[in-house]
Amino acid sequence: MEARDPELKKELDATLHARRELGPDYESALIESFLEKVDQRLDSAVDRRVRRQMAEQQMVVARGGAKSSHEGAGFGERFGFGAISLVLAIPLSAIGAVNADTEGLVISWIGIVGVNAVHAARGWPWTRRRPREKSDWED
Repeated sequence: MEARDPELKKELDATLHARRELGPDYESALIESFLEKVDQRLDSAVDRRVRRQMAEQQMVVARGGAKSSHEGAGFGERFGFGAISLVLAIPLSAIGAVNADTEGLVISWIGIVGVNAVHAARGWPWTRRRPREKSDWED
């Protein structure tokens, strides 16, 4: 349904014209009739949207499922993450070395390597989640 539906505008004009002719005695019946037509238009618009979304979902399933957001992470993302982690490693190393000497430096680098390892591992095929099957209780 468009923002300005010409057919619905005609219905409203007809309802207002009928109210002027019939008077306030029939106002509630006219309003109910008009609202019923609006409700029918909304229902048909919602049905069309739901059918379109269902068709889109069926197309995604038929094509083998959607790619996850991290699948196929390009060189730019990996390079950017690595560069940022190395830039942040400088102050973290200094803080760790000043506060806890060599142990602090080692711990900060273990953390840096750990974060990078987790970021790299999220693209591995065996770490991806499989879609959950629908139970009989769900719609």
